[in-house]
Amino acid sequence: MGYRIGVDIGGTFTDFSVLDEATLNLRTLKVLSRPDAPGAEVLQGLDEIEKRFGIAPSQVSYFTHGSTVGVNSIIQGKGAKLGLIVTAGFRDVLELARLKIPDPYDLFSRRPVPLVPRDRVVPLLERINADGVAEIVPDPAAIAAALEQAEARGAEAIVIALLHSYKNPAHERSVKAEINRLRPDLPVFCSADVWPIVREYERTITACIHGSVQPRVSHYIGRLEDALIERGVVPAPMITKSNGGVMTAAAGKVRSIEMLLSGTAAGVIGAGFTAKLAGFSRVMSLDIGGTSADVALLKDGMPDFRSGELVGAYPIYLPTVSVSSIGAGGGSIASVDALGVLRVGPESAGSTPGPACYGRGGERATITDAFATIGVLGAGGLGYGAVNVDRSQALAALEPIARGLDRSSELAAEAIIQLAVANMYRETSRLFSQVGEEPSGYTLLAFGGAGPMLGCLLADAMGMQSVIIPQTPGVLAALGGLLADLRSDFVRVVFLDVGPSSADGLRRAMDDLTKEARAWLFEGQGYAGEAALSITADMRYRGQSYEIETPLEQSWVVDGDHGAIAAAFHKRHSEIYDHSDDAADVQIVAIRVVIAGVTPKPHFAEQRVTQQQVQPRKLIPIAHQGSIVEAGLFDRNDLSPGSSFAGPAVILQDDTTTWAPPGFEGHVDGFGNLILKRSAI
Repeated sequence: MGYRIGVDIGGTFTDFSVLDEATLNLRTLKVLSRPDAPGAEVLQGLDEIEKRFGIAPSQVSYFTHGSTVGVNSIIQGKGAKLGLIVTAGFRDVLELARLKIPDPYDLFSRRPVPLVPRDRVVPLLERINADGVAEIVPDPAAIAAALEQAEARGAEAIVIALLHSYKNPAHERSVKAEINRLRPDLPVFCSADVWPIVREYERTITACIHGSVQPRVSHYIGRLEDALIERGVVPAPMITKSNGGVMTAAAGKVRSIEMLLSGTAAGVIGAGFTAKLAGFSRVMSLDIGGTSADVALLKDGMPDFRSGELVGAYPIYLPTVSVSSIGAGGGSIASVDALGVLRVGPESAGSTPGPACYGRGGERATITDAFATIGVLGAGGLGYGAVNVDRSQALAALEPIARGLDRSSELAAEAIIQLAVANMYRETSRLFSQVGEEPSGYTLLAFGGAGPMLGCLLADAMGMQSVIIPQTPGVLAALGGLLADLRSDFVRVVFLDVGPSSADGLRRAMDDLTKEARAWLFEGQGYAGEAALSITADMRYRGQSYEIETPLEQSWVVDGDHGAIAAAFHKRHSEIYDHSDDAADVQIVAIRVVIAGVTPKPHFAEQRVTQQQVQPRKLIPIAHQGSIVEAGLFDRNDLSPGSSFAGPAVILQDDTTTWAPPGFEGHVDGFGNLILKRSAI
């Protein structure tokens, strides 16, 4: 028995969850993030864990880690400078993309600058036809010339994305082999090896994102491995993935693209675990950190998965936990433009210098400063004592905002908070519209450092009746990393009509993917338990342009039950579009296999509930809706299962502060979750 540690690096704080395998006691910690020295915050946290809790690195039995190194490389434009080799005639694949307006609600929105500029996109004379047959084989001299051209224009790594490589990757791999022969130290990536999907843009942009981040991510993971060994951490680190799973650090060096959205995915996994434990079947998770608010919908503890998630301004087409990000975090900066219009975000103060009230050199007003100004923050420290809130510095930062809006600092602070909530309302309403659901049927689960401050305000705007605040909301993403299973996705493009003639081809494709998946889990990850397999297919009616991912039973594929396969697609089409054509021909474009190896989960026992009305430690003044209200100040440690209180209330704890405005009542359930409900009218 030892200690399992989960780490999640955010824009302002790095979070730690430490689980005692013998007692299931959970300890948590926050330290300030170090964007100037990624990884330093992990080592600082380990030192703090030993100092505070007496847990030495040698006692760690499992270590999982989510990092923002990859996603920050894309957002900040600090990834490797890529050269892209494409089939002659397809040089504009990134420029053309899908010719869609990024934001259909903004006619002036612009598509992002291509990840690889056109002067580093090099055409190569070669051709593989759609049936996978090679028509023009690339000449070694032409490959050498393409490499020379890319390097002459500054390429530090090469991505190869050739036509129809999903069907036959031979040309991509032969080009890579020749480049490796000519430049052994140059990183080279094949699109078919990154994610072999149909459609040139989708496969190419995914490969380019991977190629851009892989050198930096691999270097970071290598340094982390060395530092952990030096500190005395014995087990090899695990890396959280965008699909809600984990993989070994060694795999993370190779499959760097799979960990780009690891932090947000781990938070959703933690939220699903909490919601299921608390007995809520339909939940909207709201994870607000220093930079963004991440929203996901969960049913029975499980999130949706999708492809095409944005990393910065660019989509990746690997399956990821379905999360919508909004540029409104605790560190989001407020400003008044030349026309006197208030704006909040997406620019963030981050951890350096951070909000003005942190006293670390920040001078521009943030959402956190707004909450300090109205009085919600300031009664206690933040981040386990990492910072103390200075309201006077928040007021100084709010002064130009108040002057620009011609109102008091308190009213300006309320306006900042209201605008932040309005921005979240707009995006979350769009999310519910997309899935055809009513927000009133969901419970909001708020976490992250700033989620509990804003959760009730957003729930009230959305018409939701209840808000869940987990026991350790500020570090739930770190806990999610400890709960995640080993998980990976595999895909094979098949282009088969659903019918008797396709049974053998579909069966072979599934068998090949299953073997590949089992090799990844048992050989690559060293897993020794039972594997869980799920099968889906990207299906469409013949003639349609896009597919629907449809769950299939493995036995249908094994038995060649094409009737059951077609019926599953008709049903799925009807669920999404409210109609289907049972007489139409159905086509399978690709088959997918997801494999999971279950990791040990903590079993938190429900505690005995003793009903009691808790009195606040004191009353504090809060500026609310243009007036001052007296709010009860509570310490989360004083609230045991069965404790209840009435709002307005501020609840302090080490990792966050919760704001329950007037009209909400709170109680603690048997698992220590704080449940805030709208008061009965």
